[in-house]
Amino acid sequence: MSVDQGTYKQRRKKASEFESRAAYLEHELSIMDLKRWRVHLPFRDFGIEIEDWVPAIAATIGKVVMVTAMVAAFAAQFGLSQEFVAENVRFELLIAGLIFVVFFSAILNPLSNLAGTHGPMIPLIPLIAAAGGHPLALGIMVGVFGLILSATKGGSRLVNLTGEGVRGGLLIYLGAVGLIGQLNKFESWSVSSGLDAVSFIVILTTIVIYAYLAKVEKRWLAIPLCSLIAGVVAYIMGVPFEFVTEPGLPNMSPFFWWGENTGWQLGWPQLEHYVAVIPFAILAVAMWSPDFLGHRVFQELNYPKSAKGALMNVDDTMAVCSIRQMIGAGLGGGNLASSWGTYMIPAAIAKRPIPGGALLTGLLCVLAAVLGFPMDLAMWEPVLRVALLVGVFLPLLEAGMQMVKCSRNSQSAGICMFACALVNPVFGWALTMLLDNLGLIGNKERAESLSRTDKLIIPATAVVVCVGALALVGQLPGIPALLG
Repeated sequence: MSVDQGTYKQRRKKASEFESRAAYLEHELSIMDLKRWRVHLPFRDFGIEIEDWVPAIAATIGKVVMVTAMVAAFAAQFGLSQEFVAENVRFELLIAGLIFVVFFSAILNPLSNLAGTHGPMIPLIPLIAAAGGHPLALGIMVGVFGLILSATKGGSRLVNLTGEGVRGGLLIYLGAVGLIGQLNKFESWSVSSGLDAVSFIVILTTIVIYAYLAKVEKRWLAIPLCSLIAGVVAYIMGVPFEFVTEPGLPNMSPFFWWGENTGWQLGWPQLEHYVAVIPFAILAVAMWSPDFLGHRVFQELNYPKSAKGALMNVDDTMAVCSIRQMIGAGLGGGNLASSWGTYMIPAAIAKRPIPGGALLTGLLCVLAAVLGFPMDLAMWEPVLRVALLVGVFLPLLEAGMQMVKCSRNSQSAGICMFACALVNPVFGWALTMLLDNLGLIGNKERAESLSRTDKLIIPATAVVVCVGALALVGQLPGIPALLG
């Protein structure tokens, strides 16, 4: 067996043999031959590099922030305390770190992205509670529908049927809206704290640093470096900060979390609870495809063309998210899972495959949960906002703009953003994919090459499912919820 045809370990070379660090990292990606549902070991099947710490740090910050937001939204509806929120977030960090990040995405199937948090579902939590939903019933139903989509390979089929213009428009919309939203939240927090100039100075400093990193092709350093400098600048300007969360472990018993008078104080779900959450579960899974699409695109844009063996598998990621959802909810967690954007986007920019950083992410999640005080730092406003800006939304915006390179793509991208703004990204993606595949907008030659199933049946089904789910839960503007 020649070295070129050997295993990852046999084909690996020292970094000193390459002219640049980027060349070494691209070689590492090109020799990856990761397998689905097989045991992988560090340094035998994949390496761990200094660059892997970047997505690991970003993912841990993002995990603490997003899970806290989701659990707090549930707690507000059920009258639960801040102590409940802190303990449940700790529990979720342990579930994610010990079981799913390390075991699934690092060892068992490193072609599946880490299972993170489904941010777009947070605004719907009051509607879920009002409809008589139960967090455990919701988690189980999301897992069931997700496994069905994964088993039928519907996720990858939808990704392949999404044209380049639609992809670009979706990424631009998500990046621009997220960017503006984070800036507005940071500014409002700064004003309410009586330190009006902090947001302006911190963001201005971040822009300068990010621009320099882009110039020297070191954007993968943006999250840790910009977050660190943002924290230092804010503290010097008088923003107060202190560590308040003490070390400890949460209660690990599902019977505690799903007790009548402990944990969620809701008891175990009944049949009516499962019925009530069905439309919300359908909508949650319908939102996965555009989310997963964006993360896969980031790898394709930043990896060399030869790195086919390192690209995330959309269907396997859906399967892992579904399993994680059912087990996590069953144990007592309040998270709703989706592809982990605050991990994948920095990892793709740093030209790193999934497994190495996944191991480090699992380690950091467990440390944050046990020590407690790192959660305080991750949720400190200057660190939080800057990490999300440079780690998620600005790269999304840049990637979308890279994909709109001709007038046909720009037409599809513009219509996609228009439709997204009308309702939300899942509506915009589904509708524009149908129009694009029918040849009404965008690349007409591409549309002519598609079969009737790919051109009409699958995109139309996606539109019907997405619009139907949105109508049931009252997410279509001006149309009352069809569900009770």
